[in-house]
Amino acid sequence: MRLTAIIASIALASAMGAASAQDSCSNRGQLDTQYCDADNDLVADTPTDPAKWRDPSTLVFSYAPVENPAVYAVVYQPVIDRLASCTGKKVVYYTAQSSSAQIEAMRSGRLHVSSLSTGAVGFAVNLAGAVPFVAIGNDKEIAGYQLWAVVKADSPYKTLADLKGKRVAHVAPSSNSGNLAPRVFFPDLGLVPDKDYKPLMSGGHDKSMLGVLSGDYDMAPVASDIIERMVARKDIDGAAFRIIWKSETFPTLGVAFAHDLKPELQTTIRKCFEEYRFPDTLKKEYPGFDRFVRITYKDTWKPIREVAEKSGTPYNKTAYEATQKKEAEAAAKKAADLAQQPHAPAGQPKP
Repeated sequence: MRLTAIIASIALASAMGAASAQDSCSNRGQLDTQYCDADNDLVADTPTDPAKWRDPSTLVFSYAPVENPAVYAVVYQPVIDRLASCTGKKVVYYTAQSSSAQIEAMRSGRLHVSSLSTGAVGFAVNLAGAVPFVAIGNDKEIAGYQLWAVVKADSPYKTLADLKGKRVAHVAPSSNSGNLAPRVFFPDLGLVPDKDYKPLMSGGHDKSMLGVLSGDYDMAPVASDIIERMVARKDIDGAAFRIIWKSETFPTLGVAFAHDLKPELQTTIRKCFEEYRFPDTLKKEYPGFDRFVRITYKDTWKPIREVAEKSGTPYNKTAYEATQKKEAEAAAKKAADLAQQPHAPAGQPKP
């Protein structure tokens, strides 16, 4: 199974690099053993040995697989074109079906620049040497989102406590808003995951939302920006659901490059994104935001790291392997359940 192979490759690479890296690195923090953080900025340092720098003739770019990847291959084409003209390199789009696929691709050197979902950023930083450098924003702020607890408009549910014993969809074990944040916030609001309900992993925020509207789930915690884009695209009807709880605001997706790219290339890529202004198609996708703005993992992702720590899912290899195991088990169970059910998958029309 692909997830098993990912976990095995990470474990093998860690074991091989541990002996040599352990002695030469003055500070590592939560980074995996093949990376070092001598400057204490929480991300992997660029290798000091120029022989280890990479300057690929073709750059591979990927978008966070939080919604339909095919949609964003089109939406992000102007960004890809900009990156190509700015760097003078060919740029290709990698359609990642999961955050774990992105992390493995960057770790193995097959992915150079990538948009990452909020919850995946920490794992990508610590396990794949990703360096987050920009996020979507405007001249005043970066784009953020809230966690919304969503129910069908005509459902009887008014508070989170009403969902005890009901069908509640989470997204995936590594998802911040789709799994980790609910585990931190919901208990104080009268609903304890794994006690008051068994989270059903949908595999995507859009799948959770469609599942609620189709009646397959009674409630789902979903990122507000994804819901807003689905409504704007008319994928769903804004009057078909209700929000029974909202969280504080979190930073949305981050864009990162691989830590071992040649320093001059890193500088060029930063400039390419920071000086870019969105065309109308991207402004429509991200209302109120028109550019990429500079961020740091240490400061911008601090609240996300706190949620991960409080939920018992720190961004380290042990937690990553545990989340991947849970994702594999959830996917296998969902496939088995669907095979036994007479209706279509969540979010799809029923016969």
